[in-house]
Amino acid sequence: MADSSFDIVSKVERQEVDNALNQAAKEISQRYDFKNVGASIAWSGDKILMQANSEDRVNAILDVFQSKLVKRGVSLKSLDAGEPQLSGKEYKIFASIEEGISQENAKKVAKIIRDEGPKGVKAQVQGDELRVSSKNRDDLQAVIALLKGKDFDFALQFVNYR
Repeated sequence: MADSSFDIVSKVERQEVDNALNQAAKEISQRYDFKNVGASIAWSGDKILMQANSEDRVNAILDVFQSKLVKRGVSLKSLDAGEPQLSGKEYKIFASIEEGISQENAKKVAKIIRDEGPKGVKAQVQGDELRVSSKNRDDLQAVIALLKGKDFDFALQFVNYR
């Protein structure tokens, strides 16, 4: 019998991020506490640019955006927001969406699977994802449960379970 396997990935649905950004922009344009403060949020190339005339306002924009991401099912672990920077008379925050599992993070996950997972489970790094395989499907379920119980500083999804 062939081995069963699944992939561990860290991907973000770009359309969901776009929808969250549009919802945040709409809320910012309508809220009274953001009137006349130059508050805005928009794509700037691959990054998301948030700007307002005070540090508190720009942090509030980030908070609104994060709440919209959570409502749309996007993990906040994939959002990499910088610190507020003063640029002229405005404060700006640049945020980016992190995708893919880095080599060092993939090695950490593979080590956890080797050390704490069931025997006979193999984990191999393939680019920016991790393939986990075993002869026993129950062992794969145990690995998924083990990894869901751990707190990583990056988002994990389990795909291609076969």
